[in-house]
Amino acid sequence: MWKSVSALLVWGLSAAAVSQELVLETWRVDDEPLWKEQFLPRFQALHPEITLKLQPQRSADYDQGLAERLAAGKAGDLITCRPYDQSLRLFQQGHLLDLTDLPGMENFPSFAKAAWQTDSGAQTFCLPIASVIQGFYFNVDIFNTLGLTPPRTRADFFAVLEKVKQDGRYLPLALAAHDSWVVSELGYQNIGPNYWHGEDGRLALINGQARVTDAPYVAAFRELASWRPYIGDHPADATEAQAVDAFAAGKAAMIVAGSWSLAQFTGKVNFGAFPPPVAREGDTCYFTDHTDMGIGINAASPNKEAALKLVEWMASADFAERFSNSVPGFFSLSNHFFELKDPVASTMMGWRDTCDSTLRLGAQFLTRGEPSLTIELAEVSQSVVLGTMTPEAAAARIQQGLANWYPPQKAAARRARLCEADEPLPTAAASASTGAETPFATP
Repeated sequence: MWKSVSALLVWGLSAAAVSQELVLETWRVDDEPLWKEQFLPRFQALHPEITLKLQPQRSADYDQGLAERLAAGKAGDLITCRPYDQSLRLFQQGHLLDLTDLPGMENFPSFAKAAWQTDSGAQTFCLPIASVIQGFYFNVDIFNTLGLTPPRTRADFFAVLEKVKQDGRYLPLALAAHDSWVVSELGYQNIGPNYWHGEDGRLALINGQARVTDAPYVAAFRELASWRPYIGDHPADATEAQAVDAFAAGKAAMIVAGSWSLAQFTGKVNFGAFPPPVAREGDTCYFTDHTDMGIGINAASPNKEAALKLVEWMASADFAERFSNSVPGFFSLSNHFFELKDPVASTMMGWRDTCDSTLRLGAQFLTRGEPSLTIELAEVSQSVVLGTMTPEAAAARIQQGLANWYPPQKAAARRARLCEADEPLPTAAASASTGAETPFATP
C-alpha cells in the first residue's frame, strides 16, 4: 500500500538535501526545452539539489507504454496524468501516490480536481495542471477582405460559410473529416453543448434522465451534417495535418479549433478565435473546457520526497503563470490570477467569464463499458458529416450502445418501453432495489 502525502511529509521532507534526479513520464515530446529554460531554473532556485529528466513518448503510444513500464517497475518518478478513467485505473492498481493532502491542492477548484479523483471524491491522485479549450479559429485577413465578422449565432455562422463558398477563393471550413476523433471532439462535441446546455445535458445522460435520441443531441448531429457543403470536395481524404496546413497557409477561412493547436498557427497566419455560435443573440453560450493534464507521483518511486517538492511547487502561482505563458493554449486549472501574453489564448480563456464551460460527453463514466461512448461518437460523427449516416441513425446507435451496458441508460430504455406499451412504471422501491438508477462508483 502506498504512503500518503502527509506521512511522507512527516518522515521524508525533513531529510538532509541529497542530489537527486527525477524522471518525468510525459506524452508532450517537445517540452524538454521548456523545462530546462523556463521551469527548472525557477524550481532549482528553491531546491538546487533536484534535477529533472523527461522521458517523452508519442501521445498515441503513451498510455500503453506507461502501463507496461509501471508493471515492470521501470517507470519514472513523475507521471503526466490523463484525466478520469485512465489515471483512475492506475491509482486503483496502486501505481499513483495519494495526493489528497498535498500542500497547494487547495488552489484548485473542485471541477479541476474531479478529473483526478475517485468517484466519491475522497481521494485525489494527480495535481491538476492544464485544460484545453475548444471553439473555432478564423483568418482575420480573409474575414476583412470579405467584410465578415466572427459569427455569434448559428445563422451568422452559416451566412459566413455561404459567403466564403460563393466567393470561391477559400475553403470555408477546414475539417479533418478523415480523422474521426476530430469530427467528434472538434465537431459534434464542439457545437453540441449549445444544444444540450453544457453540464445539464452531459449529466442528464450520466444520470439516465436524458437519452441521446432526445431532440438536443439529434439536433447537434443535424448541424454537423449541414457542414458537408463547406468542408471541401473530398472531405473523407482530409487529414488533420492537411486541415492545419490549409489554415496556416491562408487557404481556409475557418478551422475547428482545439487550443492545443494554437502554436501551429502562431506567426504563420493572422487569426482569432470565437466560441461555438448560439441559437439566438443573447442565449447563454457553452463551450468545452477539457481537463487535459495532471501530474502524479509513481508510488514505487525511490525519490518520493523530491517528487513531492516538485509537485508542490507546480501548485504555485509561479508555475501556473510560467506554464500558461510558455505553452500557449494550455490553460492553468488553478485559481491563481495572472495575465496571458498570447492574444488568442487570452481570448479563449476569457470565454470562462462570458460562457458556461462543460466537459466532453465521454469524460466520465460513459466510456467504462462496451461499446465505449468516445469510440462510438467518433465513428458516427464521421459518418454523419460524410453523409453515410443520418443524424437520427447516429443518435440511435449511440443510445443503443449505452443502453446495452450503462445502468442508468438501461433503466431509461426500460422506462421508454413501458411508456410506449402504456404499462405502469415500476415503483420507487422496485427501482431502488435494482440499483439501476445509480451510476456505478468506485471508492
